[in-house]
Amino acid sequence: MGTLRAYDVRQESTMIQPLDFNDRLGLKSVDGVFKAEITNVIRLTDWEKLFHLRICDDTERQRFSFLPGQFVMIEVPGYGEVPISISSSTSNKGYLEVCIRNAGTVTNALHQAQRGAKVGIRGPFGTHFPLEQMEGHSVLLIAGGLGLAPLRAPIYYVTENRAEFKDVHILYGTRSPDQLLFDYQYESWRRIDDVNMQIIVEQPNGSWDGPVGLITELLDGVEVDPQQTFAIVCGPPVMFKFVCRRLNEMGIPMDRMFVSLERRMQCGMGKCCRCNVGATYTCTDGPVFDYWSVMNLKEAI
Repeated sequence: MGTLRAYDVRQESTMIQPLDFNDRLGLKSVDGVFKAEITNVIRLTDWEKLFHLRICDDTERQRFSFLPGQFVMIEVPGYGEVPISISSSTSNKGYLEVCIRNAGTVTNALHQAQRGAKVGIRGPFGTHFPLEQMEGHSVLLIAGGLGLAPLRAPIYYVTENRAEFKDVHILYGTRSPDQLLFDYQYESWRRIDDVNMQIIVEQPNGSWDGPVGLITELLDGVEVDPQQTFAIVCGPPVMFKFVCRRLNEMGIPMDRMFVSLERRMQCGMGKCCRCNVGATYTCTDGPVFDYWSVMNLKEAI
């Protein structure tokens, strides 16, 4: 009897061909988990940390791709998994960046993790911001609080492809200065040609010398052609109503406003039914929606 040779799974057709993780029809069959290592941890605030996650297998790492606005499920063995927006550039193949707030059992376990710890990654899942459609137009990138984390990938895309867009405005607001995320990047974004970045806080401290108020007030000084402008808005759902109403008053159509709507996601593939709004699943039909669609989803925000 001959010796049974070890089978090389890398010769499977699914391994040879690049995976199209952005094929929404095939999402529900993507149950594989990528083993990843935490290679860096950056403390952003008392509540948020930025993690660099490096997929361990070289081939899987090179095949992995995502689009701005999509998310991954991060699994911590023994604790569970959570959906987290991808905060890095789509052009970065070395590692993923995810900003995680310490807000529950799984995220607390992640906040205790050190460099070298292993986690699982599923995905990416969900819809994305149609940035290619926005090329040739002005873009408003608006975030409130933790919303700068999912907005960071679109910011990378726009700034790395600056010649493809007209006016670019980054508007960011938080409750207080100690909640500002990625403050080490603000100056580099401002230095990019014709990128206007403004920051506002609601409750200043003694060291804050910038604008004070609500993020909608930053829109008062923005001048754009409303029919040639797109807007991306990320933040708490209550913020959408006021920001998108103000954008509509400026003349920007609702179908040119895009929001990221994360609602009680659990599995990322539309199987657990925890994120549904009527017949809509925010994990597969979203999390990115145009605001016109959101307005027609009862109890979406």
